[in-house]
This record gives sequence, structure tokens and C-alpha cells, in this order.
Amino acid sequence: GWARAVRGLLLDVSGVLYDSGADGGVPIAGSAEAVRRIKASGLKLRFCTNETQATREKFVKKLQGLGFDISVAEVTAPAPAACSILKERGLRPHLLVHDDLVPEFAEIDKTNPNCVVIGDAAENFTYANLNEAFRVLIGMEKPVLLSLGQGRYYKETDGLKLDVGAYMKALEYACDVQAEVVGKPAKRFFESALAEMGVPPEQAIMIGDDIVNDVGGAQRCGMRALQVRTGKYRPSDENHPDVKPDAYVNNLAEAVDIILRQL
Repeated sequence: GWARAVRGLLLDVSGVLYDSGADGGVPIAGSAEAVRRIKASGLKLRFCTNETQATREKFVKKLQGLGFDISVAEVTAPAPAACSILKERGLRPHLLVHDDLVPEFAEIDKTNPNCVVIGDAAENFTYANLNEAFRVLIGMEKPVLLSLGQGRYYKETDGLKLDVGAYMKALEYACDVQAEVVGKPAKRFFESALAEMGVPPEQAIMIGDDIVNDVGGAQRCGMRALQVRTGKYRPSDENHPDVKPDAYVNNLAEAVDIILRQL
């Protein structure tokens, strides 16, 4: 029953379409063809990612090189959402992000920071850089920490890697502040993707490899959500105490097969 009455799909990217890595990553078998089939079916489609190691333009170009039919306009990502929040609230960020993401914040005033924005900074997560962000936050009367996601870890071709959530928690603890999460699983983030598709939540399905941020976040917005057994998926996810996907599928291709048969 989970596959019925669907008008739109939201796809996580890393772990669903491909496994990232220092060499650019590798597509997951059948995923590029699955994306082509979704588009040919007439279903609405958004790529809903917490990717913060590159601008959307650079990220999309890499995926196109891996054989995916994807454009920048189809991607919902945390950095542009964070820029909107910064402008709305007159916030000037200290950035603790990956070097390749900095251009996304080119039009944002960063003088005399009154908040910290943290993303998946990878090698930039040094003690010195974390301590600098700590000092900015601890010096504020009302510290503001925006996090471009809260994932614990993700998978690359050479294994699992610590994600932004671990470093976010360190700053929360040190500064006695609660971060505002801009990417998944934030409700506003999913609602933005749905609005861009023009599809209500009850007619959309999220497909991801993260039991908490993809599946749990989508379900809290009223969507159905599937977990793929690719990417960061671990068998222990199937015994999660709080989040139960509407279904498990071996990969994106299998999910698309089932959904398209119901159209």
C-alpha cells in the first residue's frame, strides 16, 4: 500500500544515488537508470541532500559526470536555505565549512560575526578551527549556531566518516547552546522541497539511507519514507527504537520498480 497515490519523489543523494569518495565517488548499481525512469514517468522529483562539501553547481556537475540526469534547479540543499535564514534575520556568520562550500555564502556579510554556521568541513575540522568557532559563540550573550545537517556519519568508498552532527554536538555542549538544524531532518527543509515540487506531503515519498534524518524527518512532515539498504544503511537500523520506515528496499532501482507498477 505504501506505493499508491504518489505524485512526487524526494531522493537523498549520497548513499542512494552514489557513494562519495576522494576519487569523485561511484554510482550505486541501477541508480542512474532509476532516475531516468522517474523522469520519464511524469512523477515530480527533487534531490534532497545534506551535501555541504561543495556548491550545488560543483556537486551537480560531478553527478552529471557519473551519468545522472540532474540539474541545479532540482536540488534542495542546506547552504542556500541557510543563506535565506541569514538574510531574513540579519545574521553575519562565522563559517566553519568545507572550503569548496564557501562560494555559496559570497553575498552574505561576514564582518563582525554574530552567529556560527557549521557544515561538513571534513579536513577543516581541526582543533584550531573548532576552537575559533567556540570562541565566537561563547563571546555572545545569546549564541546562535546554525548547522547544515545533524548526521552522525556517512559512507564514502573507503568506509564510514564522521559527519557534521558530531562536531555540532561538541559546540552545543561547550557553549550550552542548541543548534538550529537547517538541512534534514528539519521540517522547514522538507517543506521547502515539497513546495518546490508543488506536491502535498501525503502524495510524496522520501527515499534515503539515513534512518533518522531521511526517514524520520520525512515521516514527521506527513510523508511516506523508504530506507534503502545501500550507503550508510546498517542491519541494526531495522531495529531502531523510534523510527520505522514504510518499507525497506534493497536499492533505489527496486523502489522505483515497485512505485512505477502502481501508476
